[in-house]
Amino acid sequence: MSVHEKFLSPGKKLAVLVDPDKPTDDEIINLARQAALAKVDIFFVGGSLLTNNNLDSCIKLLKANADIPIVLFPGNTYQLSSKADGFLFLSLISGRNAEMLIGRHVIAAPFLKLSRLEVVSTGYMLIESGRPTTVSYMSNSIPIPSDKNDIAICTALAGEMLGMKLIFLDAGSGAANHVPIQMIEAVSGTISVPLIVGGGIRSADTAASIAKAGADVVVVGNVLENNPELLAEMSAAVHGA
Repeated sequence: MSVHEKFLSPGKKLAVLVDPDKPTDDEIINLARQAALAKVDIFFVGGSLLTNNNLDSCIKLLKANADIPIVLFPGNTYQLSSKADGFLFLSLISGRNAEMLIGRHVIAAPFLKLSRLEVVSTGYMLIESGRPTTVSYMSNSIPIPSDKNDIAICTALAGEMLGMKLIFLDAGSGAANHVPIQMIEAVSGTISVPLIVGGGIRSADTAASIAKAGADVVVVGNVLENNPELLAEMSAAVHGA
């Protein structure tokens, strides 16, 4: 099954976001093994800012300890590795920063063309989460206000009409609040491509609510750094939604 087919397959899915900068090797191994037991569907690997050269080694450890597809979730053009299975070609359609819309994509395209990575075009939308996040700072863009469902709907529709294969609503790493349920319902009810939702998800109940609201893929990350045991509960909640 290709990465895109994985996103299109029936059922709700849980993706675990791994920032290569943060965990130790032992923590990556433990996370991978727990993810395999919990039947996690996808690993997203990447971050807004990587300061260590740990991307390849992180992917290698994940692959050695879990048979789960690994998809790069890049914050910049240098976050590229042919060791992964797929690549979210993120275009920040919620912002007006030309570098994040197309500029950095031009730089990455030749490498991606030569690599074995499956490239999946993704309309990436930042949603206001109650406080500034790393991704909003690094992308130099203003998130969509959390109470503006109409803007989110029209932006997601435009992304789909431009040929994006996925739409990603993200409150950002370390968000105070997750993407509002009403916005998820509004966007998912309008688009026909898979919807990914992440940021600020700290409990299994919240993950289940987001899946029930229309998210095809629920992404969790930061909360697992201090509480990896929550993974099994999160997975069961999402898969049961």
